[in-house]
Amino acid sequence: MPRMLVQYDPRWPELFEEIAAELRAHGDPSWAIEHIGSTAVPGMRAKPIIDLAVRIESAEDFEAHRPALESLGWRLGSSVQSHPVMVFERDGVRTRIAHFFAASDWETVNQRILRDWLRAHPEDADRYTHAKCDAVAAAARGTSTYNAAKTPVIQHLVDRARDARGLPSVPVSDK
Repeated sequence: MPRMLVQYDPRWPELFEEIAAELRAHGDPSWAIEHIGSTAVPGMRAKPIIDLAVRIESAEDFEAHRPALESLGWRLGSSVQSHPVMVFERDGVRTRIAHFFAASDWETVNQRILRDWLRAHPEDADRYTHAKCDAVAAAARGTSTYNAAKTPVIQHLVDRARDARGLPSVPVSDK
């Protein structure tokens, strides 16, 4: 069962800044790093995990810095197919997830597009919060996984956000 959703914590942006500084210090100081995911949307209930989008030049850029990140406790840890993902756990609990996106893809990254949309459209942020709560309940009942249960709403919201930017629809799930 997924971790429970918690009320928005106003410390999340500060935690993001600390994690981003750590990634730059042990990775590439020129990396653009943004706060993504539900903890990046003020007021949204979320799992207390800080998600980050890191703009890298290429897969080689990521691989060159991966050993230094691993020395801090980051590890590869996702079934995502489109880009590298590293996770960080404290006492066996995942607290951070870093998604590494090639610079050539940066402007069309769904996670960034969704974050911006939810920040600008509170009614859709509420809709997504309700979908996440329903997903937690479905996972608890064993009728769906957390991610599968919320994906249709994410797809709808990302489609709307991409359309508003003149971008085509693309599948949001790449596992």
